[in-house]
Amino acid sequence: MSRLDLSSIPVLTGTGYPEPFAEIVNGRSRQALGEAGGLTQFGVNLVELKPGAASSQRHWHTHEDEFVMVVSGELTLITDEGETLMRAGDCAAFPAGKPNGHHLVNRSWGNALFVAVGPTILADRANYPDIDLVYDGTTDSYTHRDGTPYPKRDAAAPAAAVAADAPALEEQTLDQRVYRHE
Repeated sequence: MSRLDLSSIPVLTGTGYPEPFAEIVNGRSRQALGEAGGLTQFGVNLVELKPGAASSQRHWHTHEDEFVMVVSGELTLITDEGETLMRAGDCAAFPAGKPNGHHLVNRSWGNALFVAVGPTILADRANYPDIDLVYDGTTDSYTHRDGTPYPKRDAAAPAAAVAADAPALEEQTLDQRVYRHE
């Protein structure tokens, strides 16, 4: 495939996070670039964060590597090691199975863009060290750390507008699944 026309790729919003954890990603949108380009081995998303928005809750993956690169603006990377200011061209990598909770937060006055790249392995679990939340990729569900399930988000809720129309997990493309837990 040749050059992608970003203006023709839908902008997606929403989250699968149960309440009260969804609010942190208000102001986040993304475009599924890998899907638009026909990629099948990994997902690529162009993510925009408005001021005050976060990429996700701070998390780490058991089976999935993650890579991010800031395209424009200024973001704060928050990990177990602390905070790092990231600007255009700065990259970060998070190997699977390394319990280093991470996310990006836009603390600036302007919008910021970053690219997120990663596989989607259904056996993956996302662990959220700051909150009582675990994501199970095999069941596409959230639980408390003790295993008690959270209720699914109401399909009528504004933050779930995109997720409500999503196909069944086994029918989703990689880019749709890359953000299924965020």
